[in-house]
Amino acid sequence: MSNWLFYALLAAISASFVTVFSKVGVTNLSPSLATSVRAVIMGVFLVLVSFIKGDFSNLSSLLSHKKDLLFLVFAGVSGALSWLFLNIALKAGKTWQVAPIDKLSVVLTVIFSILIFKEQISVKGIIGVLFIAIGTIFVALG
Repeated sequence: MSNWLFYALLAAISASFVTVFSKVGVTNLSPSLATSVRAVIMGVFLVLVSFIKGDFSNLSSLLSHKKDLLFLVFAGVSGALSWLFLNIALKAGKTWQVAPIDKLSVVLTVIFSILIFKEQISVKGIIGVLFIAIGTIFVALG
């Protein structure tokens, strides 16, 4: 198995638990408070990981690549909004309906990667993305 595929599968498994645990976590809390708590815990956890890996010795490289830093800020804000909206949706909706709609991000990411990065996609890839979109709609509206 390719390295990227192994980590992508771990990401998918982890993301599924995020949704399940978040549904329980917003039961008696506001979605924004639940999102804030989760963000702080993730921040502390990831700082510890970076510290253990010795990443902070390269902190000056982060400051010297201002464009990269700017896009990491954009990614952070986008991620925070994604979590917040997910928690609001989970508070009001059923997990089995909310999760597939959230995963429409896969379809949108493919579209954006083609438009922004000019990445190529095969006919099989296009058919697969269409199946994801159609399947998402079927599950969410089922």
